[in-house]
Amino acid sequence: MKELLEKIRQEAREAIERASNIDELNAARIRFSGKKGELTAILKQMGGLSAEERPVIGQMANEVRGNIETWISEKENELKSMLSEMKLKNERIDVTLPGKAGKIGKKHPLSIVLNEIEEIFVGMGFDVVQGPEVEYDYYNFEALNIPKDHPARDTQDTFYITDNILLRTQTSSVQIRTMEHRKPPIRVISPGRVYRSDAVDATHSPLFHQIEGLVVDKGVTMAGLKGTLEVFIKALYGEDSKVRFRPHHFPFTEPSAEMDVMCFACQGKGCRLCKGEGWIELLGCGMVHPKVLKNCGIDPEIYSGFAFGLGLERVVMRRFNIDDMRLLYENNQRFLNQF
Repeated sequence: MKELLEKIRQEAREAIERASNIDELNAARIRFSGKKGELTAILKQMGGLSAEERPVIGQMANEVRGNIETWISEKENELKSMLSEMKLKNERIDVTLPGKAGKIGKKHPLSIVLNEIEEIFVGMGFDVVQGPEVEYDYYNFEALNIPKDHPARDTQDTFYITDNILLRTQTSSVQIRTMEHRKPPIRVISPGRVYRSDAVDATHSPLFHQIEGLVVDKGVTMAGLKGTLEVFIKALYGEDSKVRFRPHHFPFTEPSAEMDVMCFACQGKGCRLCKGEGWIELLGCGMVHPKVLKNCGIDPEIYSGFAFGLGLERVVMRRFNIDDMRLLYENNQRFLNQF
């Protein structure tokens, strides 16, 4: 049995030294010291030895087992070291090679124009205010002089969540909230998303953006409104821009008007862009209705104000000659990379 143990020791050492990878090393481990290995088979025969031979053979078997485990451990470390060196060699990076430039994001055309509009009004002393998109009926309609039976509600297809909560159809609701918490003088714009149940086409979307402005103070007049909007248009489209005001009706302003800007393409002569009229409708405006001021706790006998509202998409489309609003929301990279 001593000779068998010595033979196992010798063969195990040779097999372990020949192993060129972890799989071959594991195969040698199983062959010699596994549960069904050659060394285990020898140990099972120790029951037939005499009392004098058993401790001698047991001690030698333990030595052989210890030798095998030591050689396997040393070989395993050697193979892992070789594998690590090969991996480092194969994955070596040449730091002198030119790098690949990462793609830099660009501002969306809506963001480009919105930032410009905000800068223009901030330069005129306006603050930018925000409000909730999920709004109460009171702030979206009633406080703006649009009671539940008002016909103006029929022209705004509203997304109602409950009888009293809805997705705002206009950012005028932010103006009401501002007047409730601020005392005049007030000079703010309120840009944001609004929602109406419109069918999607080239000029309509159930989600779009509005920018509404409000000024409340003593001595505010229609002349101040016209002057403010003319300064805004010239700053946005150029000093040669021309505007006109047409009488209109809005429940929350009195008197009310719509402002048109002279067509940039034909300079008022009439073309496809302006549908032959020479002018392009841009925004609605007017003097804040006394009832709206009173609803917000502001005395209309002391203070007056003007308000205006424009659709951001309409400004962007005319700014960049975009003929389909859907392009602004489809995230087409070929389209967006132009800006």
